[in-house]
Amino acid sequence: MTASAIWTDWSCRVRVTVTRPDALMAAKQQVVALMADVALSADRFTATSDVSRVNRAAGRLVPVRRRTMELLDVALAAAEESGGAVDPTIGAHLLRAGYADDITAVRDLLVMTDDEPLPRADWTSVRTDRTLSLVGLPTDVSLDLGATAKAWTADVAARRVARSLDTAVLVEIGGDVAIAGSRSRPWQVQVSERSGEPGQPVGLERGGLATSSTISRRWRTPSGAAHHVIDPRTGRPAEGPWRTVTVWAPTAVRANTASTAALVLGDDAVPHLHSLDVAARLVGRDGTVQHVGDWPAETRAA
Repeated sequence: MTASAIWTDWSCRVRVTVTRPDALMAAKQQVVALMADVALSADRFTATSDVSRVNRAAGRLVPVRRRTMELLDVALAAAEESGGAVDPTIGAHLLRAGYADDITAVRDLLVMTDDEPLPRADWTSVRTDRTLSLVGLPTDVSLDLGATAKAWTADVAARRVARSLDTAVLVEIGGDVAIAGSRSRPWQVQVSERSGEPGQPVGLERGGLATSSTISRRWRTPSGAAHHVIDPRTGRPAEGPWRTVTVWAPTAVRANTASTAALVLGDDAVPHLHSLDVAARLVGRDGTVQHVGDWPAETRAA
C-alpha cells in the first residue's frame, strides 16, 4: 500500500509517495521545508535569494549561505562532468532569451528580446572562498542553478524521508525523480514529455530518473519560440535534433546532468550517453524514439 501527496511549487508538479501511509504528512512537510530552504539560495526570480544577490554584485565576492555553496558545488561538478554542456553561468543568456520571470508569467506572452552581446558562459570563471562562504562572478556573468538544484532537492528529500520515517519513498519534482528506502517491487513511473500526458511506463528499482525537454518551458519571441535549455557554446536555446531526453542514473542529479547535456550536445548526445553507462530515452523532433543502454523498447513517443 502506498499514499501520495501532489502539489505545485517552483512552477512544476511535486509528488511524494510513501509505503507507510501514516508517514505521508510528515514526508510532505520535509519536502516542503527543504524546497523552501533551497529557494532561499537558488530562486533566480526572488531578489533576496543568494543567487540574485551574487548576480547583482558581479565583479566582487558576496557572502552566501552554506546551502548555497553546497548547491553551487553540485552545479560546478555537473559542469565538469558534462564537459561544460551543463553550465551554471548561463543566467544572463536565459534573461536575453526572454526567461526573465516565472514560466507561468511568460509562457503565454510575446516576450521581447534583444541581441545584446554577452560574455560566453564559463563555469570556470566562478570564484569561491569556501572557508568564508563567498561567491563571485565576472562582470556581465550570472548564475542559474535550476538545472541541478531541483534534482539535488529530490535526491536529498528522498534520502531524508526514508531515513527519518522508516519508509520507502519516491520524490518527484518537475520531472526529476528520486527513490530511497527498501521496497519489494519497482516503483512504476510514467515517462512523458509533459506532466499528465500519455507516456511510457517504466519500473524504477533504484537511483534517479530525470527528463529534460525543450517543449514544456517555452515562450514566444518576435523571432520565434524559445525555451529554457541554453547551449553554453552559443548562449542561445539549444537547437539539436532531440526535443526530450529522459535518463536513468544512480542519482537524480546525475540523471538530470546527462539529460540536459544530451539536449545541448545534439548529434553527439548518443555517444555521450553511452560513455556514461546510463539508460536513456531520446525523443526526436518528429516524435521518433531512440534508446541508449537497457531502456525498455519503444519506437515512438505517445
